[in-house]
Amino acid sequence: MGRSPSVHAYRFGHESSGPAGEWAVEWKLKRNCSLAPRQLLGFYSVLCALSLAVASFFWWYGARMVMPFAWVELVAVGVAMLVYARHAADNEFIALRDDRLTVELASGSRVERVEFQPQWVRVEPQAGDGSLVELSGQGRRIAVGRYVRPELRPQLADELRTALRHSRLGGPFGAQ
Repeated sequence: MGRSPSVHAYRFGHESSGPAGEWAVEWKLKRNCSLAPRQLLGFYSVLCALSLAVASFFWWYGARMVMPFAWVELVAVGVAMLVYARHAADNEFIALRDDRLTVELASGSRVERVEFQPQWVRVEPQAGDGSLVELSGQGRRIAVGRYVRPELRPQLADELRTALRHSRLGGPFGAQ
């Protein structure tokens, strides 16, 4: 028997049905970055060329101390941009499939992954209104929602609860 389309709309998540008819909801929560790492590299290259051109002009006309200060400035800005670029791709990925809830937190080069059985997962605020959303069960816990505005975290928690509830009932499509 076929499944009918879902009537559930998610603000943060995306609902889908896999090729084998497997129901899934996925949340991809990312840091809000104005520049991608590649764009940042291009900007930094232009900044270096311009700064060194100006420093070279003054060095040529006898202001010898301009060049060392230009290099110190470029190194400091480069280190700051490297720190920014390292965390520009930080994200939280939450996937709820028929038989498991998978949470992956990527921060820099570190990735933390936790899997739960959906029927045992509790969703609750970590401390109070606006705090991170804590997923717990089977002796494990993980906090999510870092990249969601604090006033919208309760809505994320409600989405997770709704999806988990429907997962326990065989998915929102309903077994027909």
